[in-house]
Amino acid sequence: MRDEPTRRDTVLVVDDTPETLGFLTDTLDQAGFTVLIATDGEGALKLVDHITPDLVLMDALMPGMGGFEACRRLKQDKLLAQMPVIFMTGLCDTEHVLTGLAAGGIDYVTKPIVVDELLARIKVHLSNARIAHETHSALDATGRFLVATNRAGRLLWCTPKARQVLTELFPPPHGKGLTLPASFVEKLLRARQAESKAQARCCLETAGRRIECFFVSPVGPDELLFRLTETSPGGEQRCLQQELALTAREAEVLLWLSRGKSNRDIGEILQISPRTVNKHLEQIFVKLGVENRASATAQAIRALPR
Repeated sequence: MRDEPTRRDTVLVVDDTPETLGFLTDTLDQAGFTVLIATDGEGALKLVDHITPDLVLMDALMPGMGGFEACRRLKQDKLLAQMPVIFMTGLCDTEHVLTGLAAGGIDYVTKPIVVDELLARIKVHLSNARIAHETHSALDATGRFLVATNRAGRLLWCTPKARQVLTELFPPPHGKGLTLPASFVEKLLRARQAESKAQARCCLETAGRRIECFFVSPVGPDELLFRLTETSPGGEQRCLQQELALTAREAEVLLWLSRGKSNRDIGEILQISPRTVNKHLEQIFVKLGVENRASATAQAIRALPR
């Protein structure tokens, strides 16, 4: 029996120095981590909207939005509150260390970075996060279309991806937060009360889109977890386009790549030349911050709803 592949933890490195980014990317990749990069706080926040890392390695001082402010904003999101953030700083002043911890950081390392120390700290904090926050860490790491309500149907929280889908389906009034229509809530609660697992689902069709809602399980005394899956034609392509910030054509190319198709196959399916397919792949690699087809495929699979 073939062993299951070991899951690679994802680390987001945020630093404005190309040399530091290159050094940390190589170091973490060799240590078995999947590495994402951003060059400032604002870029980090945008990236986390699409992919939820397991840990963030954040430079404290950067042009524009610095690491302290970026961390504060990350921690304002309930779904990201438990994600470990380790600050990197060349400053040993106690005031700056305390500022980082007050912003929500869990630890800090000083530059120049000692590799063995950094890797040890990362592994410890990843392990602690899994042990202390097993349920929510799992939900955060998947970043899937997950929605939690109470037993009366009131929306408690949802993952960023689920919020995006629900906001598109049920646009809130200007200045108002997302609310679920009573008819949709009723369908969710009926799914929760279904006698069999096969029946614990409901369908919603609106604006040419079909969404299936599955009751997963209770996750608290008054907290019910549901999973949303878009099954309408083009749903997977639209998901890749939105989650990975791709063009419609790039999303099509990446979708077929994730299904194991060669450049020639993709060209025939989309009626474009293999050379054009390769050009799109070059742009996709740049946008995803990867260097090969396998890494791009991995990100596509991760972005698609399960």
